[in-house]
Amino acid sequence: MPARLPDACLDQVFRTARTRNGWTAETVSEALIREMYDLAKMGPTSGNCLPGRFLFITSDEAKARLAPHMSSGNRPKTLAAPVNVIMAYDMAFADRLPELFPHNPGAKDWFTSNEALTRETAFRNGCLQAAYLMMAARSLGLDCGPMSGVKLDGINAEFFAGTTWEANFVCNIGYGNEEGLFPRNPRLSFEEACGIL
Repeated sequence: MPARLPDACLDQVFRTARTRNGWTAETVSEALIREMYDLAKMGPTSGNCLPGRFLFITSDEAKARLAPHMSSGNRPKTLAAPVNVIMAYDMAFADRLPELFPHNPGAKDWFTSNEALTRETAFRNGCLQAAYLMMAARSLGLDCGPMSGVKLDGINAEFFAGTTWEANFVCNIGYGNEEGLFPRNPRLSFEEACGIL
């Protein structure tokens, strides 16, 4: 049986972690980016379909391409963050199922000619994987600033034209500072958000 994580770990990943708007100048190494993904890829997805795709924007040139597709409020913090991740999903994820779900050779057929199921599965599990990536980042001592104030059509045209990837949202990752940090907003109580049957 796995042991409960220490409170310090739970604090870092959930309880005291904050959505960051300001960033220090400290860079994030490629090795750390790779470690982040290697943790996140272990999170569960339905049928091990793994549709999540992540484009890590680190260069000034790539940031200049991304910036016009961010809302005016999100643009400055996007340019300031050491890493921007375009959280995306692959609409052709089923092509990899023979490799990723080998004990069921017919799994790819579940999605053949069923675009609605394909899109639903890609989006749901891509969202899960994006959340795993953010939790992995926090686990490695990084901060996150997810943003939905983006022009997805523009991002898709700029970065994913001619591919089967589709953008979902953008998340800034790095070492946050107190700049623009809002007071923590309320959360719903267990009684307001949950039930037990």
